[in-house]
Formats: sequence, C-alpha cells, structure tokens
Amino acid sequence: MANNHNNWVSVLVQNLTSKKQTNLLKNLYFLTFTTVLCTLFYLLGLWQHSTTPFSAGTTTTQYLSTTTCPDPAISNSTAAALDFSAHHTIPDPTSTPAREFHAPPCDPSFSEYTPCEDVKRSLSFPRDRLIYRERHCPAPNEILRCRIPAPFGYRIPLRWPESRDTAWYANVPHKELTVEKKNQNWVHYEGDRFRFPGGGTMFPRGASAYIDDIGRLINLRDGSIRTALDTGCGVASWGAYLLSRNILAISFAPRDTHEAQVQFALERGVPALIGVLASIRLPYPSRSFDMAHCSRCLIPWGQYDGIYLTEVDRVLRPGGYWILSGPPINWRTHWKGWERTQESLKEEQDGIERVAKSLCWKKLIQKDDLAIWQKPTNHIHCKITRKVFKNRPFCEAQDPDTAWYTKMDTCLTKLPEVSDIRQVSGGELAKWPERLTAVPPRISSGSLKGITAEMFKENTQLWKKRVAYYKTIDYQLAERGRYRNLLDMNAYLGGFAAALIDDPVWVMNIVPVEAEINTLGAIYERGLIGTYQNWCEAMSTYPRTYDFIHGDSVFSLYQNKCNMEDILLEMDRILRPQGSVILRDDVDVLLKVKRFAEAMQWDARIADHEKGPHQREKILVAVKQYWTAPQPDEDQQRKL
Repeated sequence: MANNHNNWVSVLVQNLTSKKQTNLLKNLYFLTFTTVLCTLFYLLGLWQHSTTPFSAGTTTTQYLSTTTCPDPAISNSTAAALDFSAHHTIPDPTSTPAREFHAPPCDPSFSEYTPCEDVKRSLSFPRDRLIYRERHCPAPNEILRCRIPAPFGYRIPLRWPESRDTAWYANVPHKELTVEKKNQNWVHYEGDRFRFPGGGTMFPRGASAYIDDIGRLINLRDGSIRTALDTGCGVASWGAYLLSRNILAISFAPRDTHEAQVQFALERGVPALIGVLASIRLPYPSRSFDMAHCSRCLIPWGQYDGIYLTEVDRVLRPGGYWILSGPPINWRTHWKGWERTQESLKEEQDGIERVAKSLCWKKLIQKDDLAIWQKPTNHIHCKITRKVFKNRPFCEAQDPDTAWYTKMDTCLTKLPEVSDIRQVSGGELAKWPERLTAVPPRISSGSLKGITAEMFKENTQLWKKRVAYYKTIDYQLAERGRYRNLLDMNAYLGGFAAALIDDPVWVMNIVPVEAEINTLGAIYERGLIGTYQNWCEAMSTYPRTYDFIHGDSVFSLYQNKCNMEDILLEMDRILRPQGSVILRDDVDVLLKVKRFAEAMQWDARIADHEKGPHQREKILVAVKQYWTAPQPDEDQQRKL
C-alpha cells in the first residue's frame, strides 16, 4: 500500500515538471516571435521614412548607422545622399482684392459727377417726355473707379439754420441762377457766398409769406400735414421754410439748364433729390405724402392722358392735398406776362380740371394764384360714380408700392378697401409728433408680413440705445449742429432717424430694392421721408450731399450682388469732406470694408458692439479726410 502511494506521488511530480517545461517553451516561442515581429515593423518604419533607398545589398548595420547617428568615418558619398530640405511648401498667398484696390483722385472736371444723370450719356436717350433726363446709369464696365474731388477752396457748410439763407460760393461755383432768376429772388451772389432770400417765381413776397397764404386755406399747424413733395423745386425755398412749421418736404428737380438747383438745396441743408416726372414712377411708395406742390414747375399736368397727375395721386395719402400755383392758375390776370394766349391757358386749366375729376379729387378752393385739390379718403364714392362721370379705370396688376424702374400708368391706384364711407383707407394716421412713435397702420393692419406692433415698439427702443452708443464713439455725431444732412442706407423701420428727431438734422431713409420686406411706406406713416435705392447703382444726388452716412448690414445684404469697393466709392462720392460713416455688420465683413476704406484714405477703426466685445457684429467708424482738387489755372478761373 505504501508502494502504491509512492508511485502516485512520483507520477504527479513528473507530470508537473513536464507541464512547467512546456509552458516555458511556449513563453520562449512567444517572446521570440514578438521580438522578431517588432524588429520587422521597426525596420519597415525606418525604410518608409528614409530618404536613402534600402536596397537588398545594404546591411542592417549600414542602414541604421546612416539614418540615426552617422559615423564620421563613413564615406562622403553616403553622407551626400542625405537630404534635409523641405519638400512640402505652401505657395505665397495670392494678392487680395484689398491689396489690388486703388482709388486715385478723379480729374477735377468730375467734381459734380452724378453717374446716373450724366449729361453726355443722357443725350443718347429720347427727348420725348423728358425720358433723357431720367436715370440712365453706366454699365458695370463703365463705372468710374476714382474718388470725386471737391472743388478747390471747398469749405465745411454753414450750420443750420444759417445755412438755409447762406452758402459758400466755393462749394457750388455757379452764378447762372443769379443771372437767370435775378428778378425773382431765388439766389444772390455776394462776395465769397450765395444768399437765398427765400423768393420764388410765384412768391415774390418770399416763401414764408407764400406758405402763410397756403396756411389760410388748409391747416398746416395741427400736425395732420407732416410729409410733402415739391415737384420742380428750384432751390427748394418752399421746403426750406416748411421746416420751421414741422413739415418735412422732399424737393426734386431734373438736372437741366438751370445749373445746380438740387445742389443748392442740399448745400442749404434741405432734403432734395435729382428727379423728373417722365415715364418712370417716382421712387416712393403709394400713400406717402400728405401734401404735393407745384409752383410754376412747367409739368404738363393735363397732357398724356393725365399720367403725371395720376402719379401724384399714387403717392398722395388718402385725404392729401395737391397745391398748384403759376400757369394756368389765375390766367385772366397773368396771361400777358406769361406771353401766352388766353385760349391756350384756359384749355390747359380745363385739362387739369378734367384729370383731377377723373381721379375723384375735390377742388377745395382757388384763391388768387393758388388752387388746392383734395384726394378722397377712400374710393367708395369713386366706385359708385365711375360709370356716370367716366372715372379712369382702377389699376389691377402692379403693386402700388413698387417704384424702382417701374413704368407709370394712366390707371387709378386703388386705395385699400373700407367698409364705411367715413373710414380712411389704409388706416387713419396720428397727428405729428405722436405719429413718430404710433404703430404705423401698415403694421397694425398686418400689411407688412412678419412685422408686428410689438416688434415695431421694440425696434424703436433698440435704436434709441444704439444712437446713444453711437454718440459715445463718434464725437462729431454727438456734437449738436455738427451734422445736418444724414443718410441711412438700410433704414428698415426708420428707427435710426426717429432716435435723432430732437437733433437739428434730417435723415434720408433708404429701403434697398433688395430688402426682404418693403418697409418704406411704414417709414412715411411715421412722418419720416426716404426713397428706394439699389446700392449696386449710384444715387440720384450730387457729390458731397451728406454729412453723415449710416448703414446697418448693407454689405452683408449686397454680398455676391456687386463689388464692395463700388459701393464704398459711391459712399465716398456723396459724403462731404470730414464727414463720418458708421457701419454695423459681421466682423469679417467689416474687416474687408476697413481695408477698402483705408485705401480711399478714410480714417477707419472698428469698435465693439453696444452689448460688448463678445458679439460677432461690430461697428466701423470712419471719417473722410479733407482734400480738394488743385487750384485751377487762370484760364479755368475765367470760365468759372
């Protein structure tokens, strides 16, 4: 029994010894295999990163010595095979548009260049119905890519209200009107300046007395009349003297033989644009103006099926007034002085009366040299009587607010529907100044899709804060009276202009044609003024029109539509020397704008958003440097 026990123990020991040897062998094989595999991978990695070919004839020792720590004893040929130069290089960056952009000064002959009303270009268009005086802009390859110079001796305009009556001769060096209109008191030349006595062809006692005459016929003081349109404005004395009565007028006249009418108006600090009634709608929405005016503006109101008076009807608000003085009004008294026959003058007045009646206007009064008509507050009565009185047909197809290169028509623009004859189409407007902050009827009625009354109120408060911040980063804007003529390139609801209402400024509110929502009608309902514009084209105004230009997201709006530098050159053209610019946009956009602005010799800097530095939207503040054309030689001075 003991022997059996010993045998069992002996077998167990042998088995354990045998298994231990087997495990050791397995571990040894595994370690050897791993070592060989790692060595192979290591050598493979060295071969892939080596600049020296690893040929079959190269030993491992030789290869390692040439790739890690070369021995000085190794031959020069082996060392020369090593190449430590960079084989992956990045090419130099191509020059950016900002580096290529160069804006030299234009020739001094371009100091009053208005691209879309260029006299030479206009002569190639039909003269019928003054079509040649409409906007005719240069093609993209014809755009002038240089900076328009101010005339030699240009001076910063006088401050309002002194500028209403006086302007520097050097700024508008034209004496033609002082000769042509000498007896009508438009403008006088006195030493180094012009003086504007407030006279006009039909108001020899002055514009203020003339407006008082109108005020005795309709109420100009209760705030119901705030916006006005002056057609064929001369030097805009009518609009200039309305400002003291809290009435804001846009004056317009074509660029014609009477040199610089609109330029004089702008130099005086009065809102004005170059424009003409010809074949294209005026650049304003329907129901914009509370009052329209013509004082011997020489527009053939009764001709062409009354198309021009029909256009005035489109832009007049319901209940608005049209005022006419000059031929043919009071022709029995003036026909000899006008060098017209009584028959022709009577025929002209009869034609005007027929057109006005076809528009359903009511003639309120004709007294002395003034005649005033009133547009109906709705079209209920007009629809009832149209078969009896043969009123002109209503327009059906076109949007009444579309006015950019839109042909005028002889049809009657429909007023919004009402259910009661006492209602005002489109909604009754609050009186000024409550009108500024009251919700515009276009918004309260839901006509402007996506804009609510609450959004309007929030926008008004937002711009109060923004303008207050602007005045902390632009000391010239903060200086009361430093600026007079302001431009907002993308006005939306007119919040920027509304926030400045207590400053002695006026703002031309631009609604770009490319804007998602056409808000210009709401701006007019607030008692502000403005116009449409495509910023890929030039504006219908003279150089050096504005003291200050503001733009909210303008360059983001026009990305991929036209060149940024062309928009900036147009801004430079219409900005006065030492005028300022404030642009708000995405930081990447403004960095590009800043490079272009500096190439135009603007002093530019980027400031933080009013909410702080962590906003992507930033604010660019720039000032145009003062510079002028060189002094003309004696021959040029004699021509002036």
